[in-house]
Amino acid sequence: MALRTPVRTEAPRGGRTARRDRRPRPSAAGARIWTWLTLPGTVWMSVFFIASLLLVAAISFGTTDQLGDPRFGTNLGNLQALTDPAYRDVMLRSLGFALLTSVICLLIAYPVAYAVALHAGRFKNALIAAIVVPFFANYLVRMYGWSVLLSDDGPVLRLLRAVGLADAHTKILNTGFGVIAGLVYGFVVFMIIPLYAAMERMDTSLIEAGRDLYGGPLRTFWFVTVPATRQGAGAGVVLVFLPAMGDFVSAQFMGGPNQIMIGNLIQDKFFEGQDWPLGSALTMALMAVLLIAMFGYLRRARKDEAEATR
Repeated sequence: MALRTPVRTEAPRGGRTARRDRRPRPSAAGARIWTWLTLPGTVWMSVFFIASLLLVAAISFGTTDQLGDPRFGTNLGNLQALTDPAYRDVMLRSLGFALLTSVICLLIAYPVAYAVALHAGRFKNALIAAIVVPFFANYLVRMYGWSVLLSDDGPVLRLLRAVGLADAHTKILNTGFGVIAGLVYGFVVFMIIPLYAAMERMDTSLIEAGRDLYGGPLRTFWFVTVPATRQGAGAGVVLVFLPAMGDFVSAQFMGGPNQIMIGNLIQDKFFEGQDWPLGSALTMALMAVLLIAMFGYLRRARKDEAEATR
């Protein structure tokens, strides 16, 4: 009876055994099937997006008649009006609010996603549901409730006055802080979910190796966890920045005349001012900013994928 000689596999340098990627690779036929399945939805969304965008672009060169109805034309006055300092200040304010909202959401979402993904155990799904389910409620209703909580006579300011952290003149509503608070509350879930998904895919052995190399948990988090979840953070920033830039509900409920955003101007021109051409011009300016941000993210994502495949 022949004896079998055990085959010993040498581990790579550093004492770690290489892990094989056993995920099945899709065949060419499978890739074609998925392409055909995604084609109807892609065509549907693309046609209506491009058609509506072209319509808005055409109206931005038009005028209004005596009844306030839009008329197509070749008027450049609406685009020239965008250089007005008042519109420029509103655009810059909206950009600043959206960027600050993205940063605050990132700071809030990282520890939440880290705790749920790596330390929640069997309660992971329940915690994700507890985070997501409240956002099933209508956004307008949630903003209205948030404005009641942060009102001058609301429970938040009453509690702060009771503990001596606020006085009778302290306000949250009708301030920039109130608008940003509403934006963060409205869109923070869009940051938590991508970060949670990125941390779920992350190899936890990297954290253990990082503790050996960098020591403390803060340095390990900064030099290991953050680079490993960079794509999730980038996706979350885009998902927060894009809707926050064009939001008007938070500024309407939480802000005042000095905190209006570009979305409030667009709403006013379309529904109250009956100036559709100028509203369309403001919409095109907003779309330009959002497309620049989107293309920047896609370019960065392609670079990250190229570096990962090397």
